[in-house]
This record gives sequence, C-alpha cells and structure tokens, in this order.
Amino acid sequence: MSDLFIHPELRFHSYGTWLRRRFGCNVSKVNVDGGFTCPNRDGSRGTGGCIYCDNTSFSPGGTVPDKSIELQMAEGMAYHRQRLGSEKFIVYFQKFTNTYAPVARLRDLYTRALSHPDVVGISVGTRPDALADEALELLADLAREHYVCIELGLQSMDDAILERINRGHTLDEYLRTVDRIAGRGIALCTHLIYGFPGETREGFLKTAHLLAGLPVDSVKLHQLHAVQGTRLAELYLRREFVPITLAEYVTTACDFLELLPPRIAVQRLYGSAPLAIRVAPTWNLRNNQMWYAIVNELRRRGTWQGCRLDREQCRAGNL
Repeated sequence: MSDLFIHPELRFHSYGTWLRRRFGCNVSKVNVDGGFTCPNRDGSRGTGGCIYCDNTSFSPGGTVPDKSIELQMAEGMAYHRQRLGSEKFIVYFQKFTNTYAPVARLRDLYTRALSHPDVVGISVGTRPDALADEALELLADLAREHYVCIELGLQSMDDAILERINRGHTLDEYLRTVDRIAGRGIALCTHLIYGFPGETREGFLKTAHLLAGLPVDSVKLHQLHAVQGTRLAELYLRREFVPITLAEYVTTACDFLELLPPRIAVQRLYGSAPLAIRVAPTWNLRNNQMWYAIVNELRRRGTWQGCRLDREQCRAGNL
C-alpha cells in the first residue's frame, strides 16, 4: 500500500485528509440552504422528484432558507469549531439543485459565502441537467481565486434505474456535463447510491470503472434508504422495495473501493437519516460506526482503495 493518496489506517483516500494537506489545517464543510428548488419537482424536467428524495433526511436541522446564509454559516462554523477544532470552512450549498436559478442570484449567494475570512471555498450540489453555461462560467471565474467544487448527482449509471427512480436525467447527460466542467479549475465530486430496486452488485461496480476514466476528483457513496413521505417508503410498506442488508452494503462498498483509482478522494461512505423519519433500513449505526465497519472489512481482507487495479500487489497483500 505505497500510494501517497491512501491513508495508512483508513486504507482509502480520505477527503478530509486531502483538505488538511491542501489548506494546512482542519477544514470542515458547512451546509447552507440557499432556498433553491429542483427542475425535477417544478415541472420543467419532471414532477415529484426522485422516489427517495426528502432533503430533511440528509440536511442539518439548522439549515433552513428563512435564515440568511450568513447566520447558517455562523451556526455551522461554531458547531465544527467546537466539535472538530476546525479553522477553515467550505460552504456547501446542499439542498435541492444549487445552480438552478438566475446567474445574478447565484453570484450573490456564492460571493457572500466566499467573503467570510475563514471560508476557503464553496461546494455546490447540482444535477447534470441543471448547470447552465452562465452558471458554469460563474463557478469557473470564482475558481480562479477560491476552491470550488461541483457535486454532481449521478446516483446510478444504469438508465433503466434512473428512469425507474424518476431521476429525470440520463447517463449521457451526466457524461456531457462532466466534459463541460473538465479543464476549468473546478473540482468535481460525483454522488452515487447503492441498493436501488433491480440493481445488482456487478452492475453497481461498473460505476467504479466508469469513474476511473473520468476527471472526477472525489466521490460520495451511500446506501439507499427510505424516509417518511417518499414514494420509496410507500414501496417499502407495500413490500415492493426490499432494502439491502448491512453486510451486503459493507461488502459492496469495499469491492467498489478496491476498484476505485487512488487519485479519487472519498467524501462519504454512508448516508443516515433522522430516526424520526427513517423507515428502512434500520441498521442503527452512527456514521463513524459505519465508516469503521468498511475500514475493518478492508483490514480483514488486507486490501485498500485501488488495489484491484494492481492485481498482483493485491494478491500478495503487500502492505
């Protein structure tokens, strides 16, 4: 395990470690809600949103659009300073589609976030079908002086699954958007989910090969879970959706990491939802417990991120 990207204890390329190397201190992402909607909800692309989507399931309680982003930032920074000793911050525009607005509004929000002296950059969550040329030019301009990351939701590379979950875009749209982002000084993170109805482990693992050939800098991975008020929860209650098991998820996450090039940082390995709205699966593990379930499985195997790209080294277990 000689690759300089790989954390010797975690056995994968940790995004948090990468941030510390780049900025020389502890850096945390602070979530804010910019009051955006989604083209897959308002009718311009579709209605109803993805079958699993309820933004309260993955957004901190303090991030609400009736608070100014300055107040949301201040509260988030205070939390991370106390909890993690963070010194610098990346403001993460997370809820819904954060490039889906007139460019003047985007410029106002992004520049207000970047004006704080302890903010080193922004991360912007969006969809492949909602990144207009004007928004991309704005982000590229900001990236000349700041760290800028676009977090692009793919979720699955299988068009049949994307249609089944009412995702509202195709793999080809994702690939064309990646091509438009490339070479502009913008970091690119891809979001993936494992466990969709009809999905196989082999089909999901093809995504690691896909990312290996793309200018992707980081990845977020989590299991599919159903929360109250979503169509996925209705499918679960009708026994038409059977969640994957914890063992299946850990096994597949490790398989995925072994196929993922070490240059790609891992931002997330597990998704959680508040107990009050969680329907399934009910693994009842905290994020750090899930994190170490995957780490411990890699240790048990004697493997690490990208090792299956060098099969001889992996088989030898040469650490």
